[in-house]
Amino acid sequence: MYRILIVEDDRTIAETLKRHLEGWDYEVTAAGDFKNVMSEFAQVQPDLVLLDIGLPFYNGFYWCTQIRQVSDVPVIFISSAGDNMNIVMAMNMGGDEFIEKPFDLHVVTAKVQAMLRRAYAYRGTANLMEHKGCVLNLSDATVTCQGRKAELTKNEFRIFQCLLENTGKIVSRDELIARLWESDAFVDENTLTVNVARLRKKLAQIGMEQAVVTKKGIGYMVEA
Repeated sequence: MYRILIVEDDRTIAETLKRHLEGWDYEVTAAGDFKNVMSEFAQVQPDLVLLDIGLPFYNGFYWCTQIRQVSDVPVIFISSAGDNMNIVMAMNMGGDEFIEKPFDLHVVTAKVQAMLRRAYAYRGTANLMEHKGCVLNLSDATVTCQGRKAELTKNEFRIFQCLLENTGKIVSRDELIARLWESDAFVDENTLTVNVARLRKKLAQIGMEQAVVTKKGIGYMVEA
């Protein structure tokens, strides 16, 4: 079942779209936190996004660029501002389609179906983990925060993924070593220390200076 995220602050329109698309057997979520759309995006991990332009806090163009930092999921803009400038802007920001309000629900459904067919006939979706507005892409081992991206090595990626999976909990050094090397072979603990230091440096470069916290004598954690 395909998952659709609707980012529309007009609750009547959002609920109407949600009910209609659910009738076509899609799993539909209407966003509620317009200040942190990327958090909802990461939680839902949608196969397609219906995105309004005029939104509280940040407009749809902004959120489309944020989505494009971490995913190539299809984005269909829906807006009453259907002039050529807005349509061109929507496409330039990474949008795939534009539907002008007021719209026919059957037209929306047809465009959604066509977009999903084109998008997923040859590729899958990205798996994402989000923490305080920053996103770890499990498909390509990249971290994106504040519009900046860092590429992680295999070990850096495994460490950060493990810490995010246990957000708010201390992960012992032994647990991390077992996760990294997945064997009973002896591994020098200094190797873990070096990898954590490199991970921290990369995270700091994209604005996540305090993401990984050391618990002396125990291990590391990402605070909730």
